[in-house]
Amino acid sequence: MSIVTERAPDSGVSLESETINLLHKRVSVRKYTDDAVSPEMVDAVLYASFRAPTSSNIQAYSVVVVRDQSTKDELAVITGNQRHVAETPVFLAFCADLTGMEGALKRHGHNIDDNNMEIGLVSTIDATLVGMSAYLAAGSVGLHGLMIGGVRNDTKAVARVLGLPPRAYCVFGMCLGWPAETPQLKPRRALNHMVHHEKYDAKKLEAGLDEYDKALADHYRSTGKTTTDASWTDDIDSKFNVPRRDNLREALKDLGFNFR
Repeated sequence: MSIVTERAPDSGVSLESETINLLHKRVSVRKYTDDAVSPEMVDAVLYASFRAPTSSNIQAYSVVVVRDQSTKDELAVITGNQRHVAETPVFLAFCADLTGMEGALKRHGHNIDDNNMEIGLVSTIDATLVGMSAYLAAGSVGLHGLMIGGVRNDTKAVARVLGLPPRAYCVFGMCLGWPAETPQLKPRRALNHMVHHEKYDAKKLEAGLDEYDKALADHYRSTGKTTTDASWTDDIDSKFNVPRRDNLREALKDLGFNFR
């Protein structure tokens, strides 16, 4: 077990702390050792993550811990045949879950049938805050994770595989294990192009895109990966020039997130 404390060399900041340094070294790990991730360690990570902020103390989330190989194999196919989903020691499914809130309302003679979009958004944010907190807690003890948005490729199939009740859906998954291979840090868009003071400054955008295209192209080429000079904008265009997961709205309605 090791704890990452070194700051990324290009962080551009002088303030340090264990958490800041951990974030500066964060990478997505896709290959894991055979070392076990104990249930006690997963519980400790999740117990800490449940201290994440939650709107109005709703705590509108749940987590399904998956270790069964056949279940991971099913999820790997649904998420786009992602090998690491099948090979990860532990897969965590972070779910927006309104069943607790609905139970509370029913005890007082009400329901959430005619609620609005806000409650669906709140539960999704709640689950996301818990997931990122778990990611950091795991990283602090040397575990590494990988966020899996591919669970939304077929939201209803994932709900079936995980046995989710109505009013719950998997927002994203997370592979979790001890790293067997750690990739190089990928550069991020520059702070001065993404942080605005007092009011949004749209003039920053074009220069920021040009700068990041070059930085990402340089990074990929340094690792032996072929890319274009417009590395990031080309990639974003190829992935998002047509809508993705176009059936997600209808799937969420079928799962009980049918709010106006």
